[in-house]
Amino acid sequence: MSNQQLTPYAQWIAEFLGSAFLVMAAIAPVILFHHVIQADIAIAVIADALAVGFVLFALIEIFAPISGAHFNPVVSGCMFILQRLSAKQLLIYLSAQFSGGFVGMLGAHLMFYNHLPVLLEISTVDRSGGAYLAEIFGTFILVLAILLLVKHNSQRISLVIGLLVAGELLTTASTMFANPQVTVARMLTYSAAGIQPIDGVMFIIMQFIGMGLAILTWKAMCVDVVQFSPISQES
Repeated sequence: MSNQQLTPYAQWIAEFLGSAFLVMAAIAPVILFHHVIQADIAIAVIADALAVGFVLFALIEIFAPISGAHFNPVVSGCMFILQRLSAKQLLIYLSAQFSGGFVGMLGAHLMFYNHLPVLLEISTVDRSGGAYLAEIFGTFILVLAILLLVKHNSQRISLVIGLLVAGELLTTASTMFANPQVTVARMLTYSAAGIQPIDGVMFIIMQFIGMGLAILTWKAMCVDVVQFSPISQES
């Protein structure tokens, strides 16, 4: 899609919708399998990993030509640091991502409101200890993967990132949030996919540490930093 075909609001809408459906994919399967069907939490986690991986693959395919399909303040922050986003674009992306994530959380709750009539609730799910370190690992590999895939003009970015996130959700102690807007949204869910605010704040700090380490690693690997190409056809 050429820039001439995009409205001035296209990038904001793309990031808003992508963030909303990403959060919905992260919360709704846990509500369905664990709270509604009452399946074991292990089954709910596997269902969640599959849902997030599948949905993320599709969302990247749909919205990457418009906004780059960040859906993640860490990714947008990384692009700002590497001068692929202006300060104005960064603010546009962040506002879309956080508002989209909030709407996605509400949407997940509304879908199951007839089973569990709760619209908003501060989470009490404890994700402390080793989960903090897991967020560094998860965010590090996600950001590094994006940078290297884009660097080498991979045609399989959506597939690789979808598989990576699904796999890391099952691999990491934190079930890989790796995304500040997703973390904030999951502070406000009653489901087992939630996170209590104190741990949520620590997760966000760990996520930005992971981002910083990924940028340093990428720069150490790629000498021609100035030749970095953006994820999308952003103006």
